[in-house]
Amino acid sequence: MDLNFTPQEEAFRDEVRAFLAQNLSADLSAKVRAGEHLSKAEMEGWHAKLNARGWLANHWPEEWGGPGWNAVEKFIFENECALAHAPRIVPFGVSMLGPVLMKYGSEAQKAHWLPRILDGSDWWCQGYSEPGSGSDLASVKTSAVRDGDHYIVNGQKTWTTLGQHANMIFCLVRTDREAKSQSGISFLLVDMTSPGIEIRPIITLDGAHEVNEVFFTDVKVPVANLVGEENKGWTYAKYLLTYERTNIAGVGFSVAGLEKLKVIADRVRCNGKPLSQDPLFAARMAKVEIDLENMKTTNMRVIAAVAGGGAPGAESSMLKIRGTEIRQEILSLTRRAMGPYAAPYLQDVSDAEPPLGDEAAAKAASSYFNNRKLSIFGGSNEIQKNIISKMILGL
Repeated sequence: MDLNFTPQEEAFRDEVRAFLAQNLSADLSAKVRAGEHLSKAEMEGWHAKLNARGWLANHWPEEWGGPGWNAVEKFIFENECALAHAPRIVPFGVSMLGPVLMKYGSEAQKAHWLPRILDGSDWWCQGYSEPGSGSDLASVKTSAVRDGDHYIVNGQKTWTTLGQHANMIFCLVRTDREAKSQSGISFLLVDMTSPGIEIRPIITLDGAHEVNEVFFTDVKVPVANLVGEENKGWTYAKYLLTYERTNIAGVGFSVAGLEKLKVIADRVRCNGKPLSQDPLFAARMAKVEIDLENMKTTNMRVIAAVAGGGAPGAESSMLKIRGTEIRQEILSLTRRAMGPYAAPYLQDVSDAEPPLGDEAAAKAASSYFNNRKLSIFGGSNEIQKNIISKMILGL
């Protein structure tokens, strides 16, 4: 289903396409399309190009450097970037911390940190999960004890995505051990170059270094880096998570993934016919496409609500659940369509040409397995159902 855009919206889409054609290199697009991990320099380079055009923080208000787009323009931009296989905007500073600082940060914090997010001076990572605190995030044990003008931080964070590139981390820390779990947490901004911080890589099944463990031993953090009030961090954490979950939904990535799946299904033969004509496979593709079209509408409603001054509510949990299920189904169908070509090292023993080439075939399985995490991180989908039941149904 194609959305009907106004002439002004069509002109904006042409502007986005022209920008992508001029600024997105074929090599970088090919790496994204194949599902390869990008280098820090490649991610920073794309970040800088978007910032130079004023399009990096497209959901920020104009007063802080946003472009002032409406919901449709944001949708068009994200959709076109996905279809062109542009790199994902690293979300931790732009999409997560930025909105928290705008709502809860002091004027001094906003004036200092927000421009540095835009110009790339700081690379942020997220310090939420701990070895014993995943879905039960309120049980975090990393402590911050006030000592004059500093907090002394001790503890451990885990699954810290791209932490090896970061120079800053926003953390949930426990500042009151006697208070109720959610009441004793604070939101702290920590310099990753501080003495006492150690980063250890966690190597995933595909051999990639994407996530990390971060250890804090007597790390000194200025009290000025406390966001909002002490022991009120749980409020800020929940606000941030609504933005994270909306981002995890990944509508644009699903659109691009479905287009890729359709190409593969047309090229692969099944009983002498294209796989896309197999009744069972075609039915699964049709169902996921219908689900994706429905999610597009919900995503635009959430974007419009935020643009009007609101914040994502239970809708972000809905998007997180359906978005991750749709992305996982598309990746599952892609792996199935590739068949034996998705097996590692098959190209070493076969003369056959896999659909879309060796790289796409080799990445089909690893992308499928790597993205099983989508329905777990950011609050598992089971937890999201509990949130929906409480916020909407009052259960």
